[in-house]
Amino acid sequence: MPNKISNPPLDERSNFLRSLVVRALQGGNRGHIGSSMSLIEILRVLFDDILKFKSNDPSWEDRDRLILSKGHGCLALYALLADKEFFSLSELDKFCHNDGMLGGHPERNKIPGVEASTGALGHGLSIGVGMALACKIRKKSSKVFVIVGDGEINEGSVWEAAMCAGNHNLENLIVMIDYNKIQSYGFTKEVADLEPLVDKWKAFNFNVSEVDGHNIEDIRSVLKKKSSKKPLAVICHTVKGKGIGFAENDPKWHHKSNLEDSDIKDMYKSLKAEI
Repeated sequence: MPNKISNPPLDERSNFLRSLVVRALQGGNRGHIGSSMSLIEILRVLFDDILKFKSNDPSWEDRDRLILSKGHGCLALYALLADKEFFSLSELDKFCHNDGMLGGHPERNKIPGVEASTGALGHGLSIGVGMALACKIRKKSSKVFVIVGDGEINEGSVWEAAMCAGNHNLENLIVMIDYNKIQSYGFTKEVADLEPLVDKWKAFNFNVSEVDGHNIEDIRSVLKKKSSKKPLAVICHTVKGKGIGFAENDPKWHHKSNLEDSDIKDMYKSLKAEI
């Protein structure tokens, strides 16, 4: 497979959003670090440029829907939701605290802006297909975006949902694959090789695009193209732990507990952020 990562330098906004993830890590003393950092640019483009939403009215009927199916990457979602004022930035300090609302996986009806409770992997796309089909039946213009992990798409339920989406020509459904090539206990190529991934999604009647998942312009461009009569799969080639140099492409940083103060300081230092 050709290299799909152009490795653009992270700009101030991308580093700021990562610093919010570190802020939550510091508050909770734990979290899925690598899994969250690979998501930042995907979520940034969606919230900054693509999604229709009202942070002061999260249940607005005409909103677009976003489901983070790889729910363990929730720190990235929390960073964007806080940045967009769905809730206060101070909630990040209470990540995984009894008096906070932000848990280790996103929960609907508890966290404003969360469309589905996820983290039991393989379920988000099925929920998204139902939402997209409902919008189509009701002739709503809303789009449904589902972000899945590469390890997650080992789940058979993902492909059942994909088959249904392709069968119903859900052009209002966009699946974004965070293809960082590392899952919980190793590299995807060694655990369950996904290639040829483009051909797999095409076989399920999806239009397919590949992008550098850290290149803002690449992601924005593919999501702003006019939709066709098929659902879209966007394979985002990403780096696990992106932005935290010592954690990049290292399966050991998939999740960490009992973080030391020095770990937090080193993360802020990598991002050139103030502590």
